[in-house]
Amino acid sequence: MIDWSPDIPTNGSVELPPDPRALDAIGRNHLLETALADLVDNSIDAGADQLLIQLVTVSGRLRSVYVVDNGRGMTPDVIDRAMTVGGRREYRDGDLGHFGLGLKAASFSQARSLTVMSRALGHEAVGRRWRLNGTGKRGFACDVVPRDFVDREFDRDWRIDGAASGTIIRWDDVVAAPATNDTRRLESFIDHTITTACQHLGMVFHRFLEGGKLRVDFEVHDADTSSFGPPIPVTPLNPFAYTRPGRADFPKTMTAEVDGLQLEFRCHLWPGRSSTPQFRLSGNPEKHQGLFFYRRDRLLQTGGWLGVHAPHRRLQLARVEVNIDNEVVGLFQMNPEKSRVLVGPEFARLTGAARASDGTSFNDYLDVAEQVFKKANARTAKRTPMIHPGVGLSPRVRATIKNEIPELRGEQPIDIRWENLTDDSFIHVDRENRTLWLNRRYRKMLLGGKHGGLNDLPLLKSLLYLLYENVFEGEYLGSRDKDNVELWQTILTAAVQAERQ
Repeated sequence: MIDWSPDIPTNGSVELPPDPRALDAIGRNHLLETALADLVDNSIDAGADQLLIQLVTVSGRLRSVYVVDNGRGMTPDVIDRAMTVGGRREYRDGDLGHFGLGLKAASFSQARSLTVMSRALGHEAVGRRWRLNGTGKRGFACDVVPRDFVDREFDRDWRIDGAASGTIIRWDDVVAAPATNDTRRLESFIDHTITTACQHLGMVFHRFLEGGKLRVDFEVHDADTSSFGPPIPVTPLNPFAYTRPGRADFPKTMTAEVDGLQLEFRCHLWPGRSSTPQFRLSGNPEKHQGLFFYRRDRLLQTGGWLGVHAPHRRLQLARVEVNIDNEVVGLFQMNPEKSRVLVGPEFARLTGAARASDGTSFNDYLDVAEQVFKKANARTAKRTPMIHPGVGLSPRVRATIKNEIPELRGEQPIDIRWENLTDDSFIHVDRENRTLWLNRRYRKMLLGGKHGGLNDLPLLKSLLYLLYENVFEGEYLGSRDKDNVELWQTILTAAVQAERQ
């Protein structure tokens, strides 16, 4: 019988460089919105306060994505470290970066080619490129982008103030885009992509956006026509932006200590179910009950109880702010995508020991949250079901209608589309095809030079949907409804013609 040995002997060592195909594996857990958030982290660390995210379409397909900032930029040695797989820079106390893989993991989760171009004050502009398709044959050889091309990229009008220095990140061969030449599908995809990304970035960086430390805009560039859509700003989405608390003695700060480190829980109560984006966040407020972790004002996790309590619909008004900056960061770990926080078993003991100045415990807070929900839910009025909209309204508007209004069963959705009508009338009600047809001759004027698409003019279309929805209900159109349709047609046509004049 051979005894177990506590030590393992070695006899020299061999150099085992990583397989170049390792680049294919990183970033697999990223979504587009979390990948963009990782790039925004880098821009903030570089001192940027303005960013532009541009989606470039060519021949009806999404081809490239740019992320442009006005930060400090990078010198040649710094950009080489930034493009090194696993390379880590020295992080300052206030930096959002952490793992040294963010740029590469975020980029290669969404595209097959990553180009980074940067210009630091007092230095020439530099550029580097990684291509996934070439790493297997060439090892880890990173392409050098010629300076004249980098200069041309910087000379484009990015509409960023004071951009004497900065960085341009370019993704090519975007893998998440639909492989189609159908412009309607592409427009729908881009609209959904921008809506989702704005929502995510608005949540993650809401403290920066609210404090005026950061501005982020999206835009769409049609390279075939050299046209640009209107800038779409990212607005702050603060999960704690209620007008009044669910109970007058909240929010409360609860404090706990472990091994000499102090941790605070800022416990909030929403006053009741709300239709505001700040309450709904990604659409389902039940998913966002629980703990919201911040690291250096950057939101890492948007809910979940992490073993403190089981999720329950009666706790959806309870949200807790937890700041995990340097002094307590050793108690936690964040995943590489910075979208989730991992805690150890001592975290549950921390919450159990947490107390407010008036003696309120964490369990007391959860009990109060259930009571507030029951009281608020008892007085919520039921809404009349309506036919839900189909194509023509943006995914965000359709999702809001779905969340706020019960669907009238047995009825096909209502589409809102543009068509060349035979006369000057503004709108035509087509009950047979379940469509509101808008006269295309007024479209360009109403857009005011903005980019048109399947889901354009969401405010106008939403108002028309609310006005006309009931005339699509039922098998027949009554005399009163017919008179209303004629009246609305007369007034709206006069209004749009007055607008054109």
